[in-house]
Amino acid sequence: MALTHLTITPAAEKFMRRIVRFSGLPAGAGFRLLVSAGGCSGYSTEFNAEAAPEADDEVFNAGEGLQLFLPAESRLLLEGATLDFIDTPMQSGLSVRSPAASSCGCSSAGGAEAIPAAASVPMSALLRR
Repeated sequence: MALTHLTITPAAEKFMRRIVRFSGLPAGAGFRLLVSAGGCSGYSTEFNAEAAPEADDEVFNAGEGLQLFLPAESRLLLEGATLDFIDTPMQSGLSVRSPAASSCGCSSAGGAEAIPAAASVPMSALLRR
C-alpha cells in the first residue's frame, strides 16, 4: 500500500535532517523509519540514517532534499498520521499521532528491538545549537 497522507512537523523534519547530516554518509543518504504496533501510545519507532533505501522501502521527499525511507509496515501505520519531535524534561524523541492509535497519555518504545544502524551518530551531534 502506498502512503497517501503523512504530516511531518518542522521539529520532526529538523531532527531527521540532523540525524542524516551528522551520520557521515554521502549525499543521497536518507532517514529510515520503522514504525510498529506496540508501546503505550500504540506505536514504537526505530530509526537510523541509511545510504540507500532497502528493497521494499518507499522513498518520500520530506522537504528540501530530505529523503524518508519507509518499509511497508510503516506506511500502513503512518497513513493519516502526524510525525513530530517531542523534547520536554520528561520525554524526548519522535512521536506518531494518529487517529487510529490508542491514547494513554504517554509515548514509549517499550520492548522494541534495535535495528543495526548503517551509521553511528555521536550524541554530541544531537545537541541544540
